[in-house]
Amino acid sequence: MKLFCLLTLFFTLTIQAQFQINGIVTDSNNKPLPFATITTSDNINTITDVDGKFIFTPSAKATTFAVSYIGFQTKIIAITENKKFYLIPLSQKTDDLKEVIVSNENPALTIIRKVIANKNKNNPQKKLNSFEYKSYNKLIVTANPDSIDGRIDSTAAYKDFDKKRINIDSSDYKFKEIISKQHLFQTEKVSQYQFGNNKLKETILGTKMAGFKNPIYEVIAFNLQSISIYDNKYELFETKYENPISNNAPANYNYKILDTVNIKGRETYMIYFKNKQKRKSSGLEGVLYIDQENFAVAKAVMRIKGVLDISGIHEFDYVPNEKVWFQSNTTFKIVKGKNDDDIKILGGTIQFDGDVEDNFEPRKKSASDFTYLLSESNNFDIHYNTNTPIKDPALYIEIKDDASKKPEAFWNEYRKETLDLKGQRTYQLIDSLSIKKRIENRLGFGRKIINGYVPIGPVDIDLKKIISYNNYEGFRLGLGGITNDRFSKNFRIEGYSAYGTKDGELKYSLGTGVLLDKSTNTWVNGYYTDDVREIASTVFAVDKRVFKIYDPRPINISTFYKYTAWKANVQSKIIPKTEAVFELARTNVEPQFDYLFNYGGKLYSSYIMTTAMVSIVWAPFSNFMQTPTGRNESEKRFPRFTFQYTQSLPDVLGNDFTFGKIDFKTEYEKNYLNGQKTSLLLQGGYAIGDVPLTHLYNTMPNNLTKETVIQRITFAGRNSFETMYFNEFFSSQYIFFQIKHGFDRIRILKKVRPSLVLVTRMAWGNMENPQQHVGPTYKTLDKGFFESGIELNKIYKGFGLGGFYRYGPNQLLKFEDNIAVKISYVLDLGL
Repeated sequence: MKLFCLLTLFFTLTIQAQFQINGIVTDSNNKPLPFATITTSDNINTITDVDGKFIFTPSAKATTFAVSYIGFQTKIIAITENKKFYLIPLSQKTDDLKEVIVSNENPALTIIRKVIANKNKNNPQKKLNSFEYKSYNKLIVTANPDSIDGRIDSTAAYKDFDKKRINIDSSDYKFKEIISKQHLFQTEKVSQYQFGNNKLKETILGTKMAGFKNPIYEVIAFNLQSISIYDNKYELFETKYENPISNNAPANYNYKILDTVNIKGRETYMIYFKNKQKRKSSGLEGVLYIDQENFAVAKAVMRIKGVLDISGIHEFDYVPNEKVWFQSNTTFKIVKGKNDDDIKILGGTIQFDGDVEDNFEPRKKSASDFTYLLSESNNFDIHYNTNTPIKDPALYIEIKDDASKKPEAFWNEYRKETLDLKGQRTYQLIDSLSIKKRIENRLGFGRKIINGYVPIGPVDIDLKKIISYNNYEGFRLGLGGITNDRFSKNFRIEGYSAYGTKDGELKYSLGTGVLLDKSTNTWVNGYYTDDVREIASTVFAVDKRVFKIYDPRPINISTFYKYTAWKANVQSKIIPKTEAVFELARTNVEPQFDYLFNYGGKLYSSYIMTTAMVSIVWAPFSNFMQTPTGRNESEKRFPRFTFQYTQSLPDVLGNDFTFGKIDFKTEYEKNYLNGQKTSLLLQGGYAIGDVPLTHLYNTMPNNLTKETVIQRITFAGRNSFETMYFNEFFSSQYIFFQIKHGFDRIRILKKVRPSLVLVTRMAWGNMENPQQHVGPTYKTLDKGFFESGIELNKIYKGFGLGGFYRYGPNQLLKFEDNIAVKISYVLDLGL
């Protein structure tokens, strides 16, 4: 779930703003000067952004500030009482500094090469065996009320040419009034970081979130910026960029020396960097402060400017005993960029309105133009080369059980500064409003809905069980659910019943589970089920439940088998970076189509299977979070691997056949900076021994045996062969490969922005012992099956179209039989 948890948070919530100075630094031609140095008379430093803009809060002692830029004359500006905006043009020096060429190379590039060469000597995670420190973080969503003009959205009307009437936009007036008294959102946390054996773990000691008694764990785990400045891939707002000091960075970045600056008593080079690609969102831009003696990073400003203006600042202290610069502070900020379309981030905590209306006319300014997110962290209590063992180092984040119950004395101890009246008001008012509007209850309800449940008291009603359709059962009408925490946190009961209008049969299931260990989410479960299932389908027991408003494939399936089963299993996340299911089952199977299984000279129309199964998903590159309610995958990364092995148990509880099945799949996804996405899926299965057709493989067909293309139009599946007909192929072993590449959405109209996706699928298979399967006629995949297509998704309100073509050895004689046209529907819930 992609931070749906804050969907209800952007409500208007609410003493005085701190006195801030802002302005812009330009040259004599009014061209902005990016990353000019601002130094106050009491030695507070800041720099201008890529647009030459700056903002800072001077101390009471500051009377002036200096503005300097290489090649320009330094200017001293007197701080005038009540003056908040300064336009500062700089004059170019007559002896304009040129880039000095040393050995035919840019001197800034020479310095960067030395930084790269000395990374292992300067990176604390390489130079130090271990370290630990505590960190206090505060995140706010707010706006500067001084930047909001009460009449910025005003309109003027004239009546009788002698009376002027001014209409003030009340929403902006109210927004300015609110933001002068409080922030829109606020959260704090205190963490302990431990590093050892090349592992970094964060343990959250305390957390406080406005409007919530219990924290929203997805927000806590959200990765705003890289912890280390030396990572090859630098991360800003969960997007990775090539680091300007990575090994290959000189080929992709331009560098320039801006100035020399003293930081913490050591001289540093101030080096500007920018990605060579012309697109603004293609790479990082910013300034590195490089120690002139050891070529370590003493400060870094990293920025991306596009539809969002995102910046991350890292500040360091020099530690003489360890001869290393160690991070002391980080700052992360998001403000509105140049976006034509509305953008929601953090599940809707901030919404930035688009710059144009539906008619492509420029939009007047609104409150979202002034809203920003600011996160600041201060590190303290730092210890180097410690020998303290790290508990559960495979976990990226661990949240203490009492983290959300810390008293105010705890926060006063760790806050760098006392919480001001504006911050206090934020907690008071948002907490009050949250209780009044039942925000936490609504949030919990929203979580359940996204997963396909409606909570009613102690029971969550299963939306998937209410109605569906297929060609065997007709309309399947039912009711199901599972008990929730209001019933018990350590015990659950679940079940469903359903009735098919076409087959006239009642199906049902009843199960129960007991929680053995909360920290590893270990449950012991038992079930009894009497139902039907599609033949030759592969179900991985560890796959996450996916809720769809409709499930397109089963609509056209007519071949099922009836089964009654007793099952007992154990679900657990005890093995690091995995989730596993261990199951024992006894199943009575009765095919509901013309089929007999020939085994040992005997024809079986029904049979008993007693099996043991282990299913495990391994996500080695994902990050995992331990919360008071269990272990969760806080950051999903690829590739990830799923393995499942099923073995029949001879002579146990009447088992009829001896066989084994191995199933696996590997998933990979890559998101690009330009909005494109590539996804790969490799899946296969191998059945060994005597396995009936009901439990072999059909490789996910999704095409009807109708005469014309128009008659075959149905909804597209997710990973299915759209041109393969139902029951056309069966295999006892197979391998399937799919590649999808989606392009950024194409803007046709304001609300018509389709997404183009190219798809190619292929599969090979084989059928051992085909003489065992009596009844159905089918083909094998010995020569392979190939299909490619184009999807045009989200053409209008989630609906789209796709076209697919079948080619290769199994291509059909009639051209139109190789074509499939499918309807797609994508429901965007912000996941």
